[in-house]
Amino acid sequence: MSKSAKSTAEEKFAAIQKKAKQVLNEKDKARLENAEKVANLRALRLAKEAADKLATDEVEAETAAAKNKKLSR
Repeated sequence: MSKSAKSTAEEKFAAIQKKAKQVLNEKDKARLENAEKVANLRALRLAKEAADKLATDEVEAETAAAKNKKLSR
């Protein structure tokens, strides 16, 4: 017995819906992966900036201490 045109169309529609849902899931997964990558890079950048600022502050403190030592001689 052959399928009616209506049931064939419904099957095709269901397949298209399934494919569309799968594509959306893949896009969401890619978006989440990208957001995680960006967050990781941001954390690394902020950590580097903090380390650079700490190093700069230490150098400035040493320079100031050396200058004060010279002035007190």
